[in-house]
Amino acid sequence: MKFKARMSHVAAGLLALGVASIATYVVAQPAQPKEKVIRIDAKRFDYTPGELTLKKGEAVILELTSRDVLMGFNLPDFNLRADMIPDKVTRVRFVPDKTGSFTFLCDIFCGSKHEEMNGRLTVVE
Repeated sequence: MKFKARMSHVAAGLLALGVASIATYVVAQPAQPKEKVIRIDAKRFDYTPGELTLKKGEAVILELTSRDVLMGFNLPDFNLRADMIPDKVTRVRFVPDKTGSFTFLCDIFCGSKHEEMNGRLTVVE
């Protein structure tokens, strides 16, 4: 019986030490920067905003929504594509990995000026 009692005290001590180590580890981690959220609204033939500037390597959350009809959001240079559903928010996490100027466009036919519906993304260092 004494052996079992000693072992349970040892186990309890090791468990407490492990919990303290984990707590110290979690506390010692640097805070992660909050990701920037960018809302992009679409209505027939227009994105608002139509121009974005982002920093290379910084993650953002794109919140995409359509005000009138089903639309697409396509940023082909980054293999990023999503549907924009009326009155719903589609969230897409995006980390630009190259600099330059890139076009995003609607890839779901939305009417007579569909081909003119696009925007510009600029990624800087």
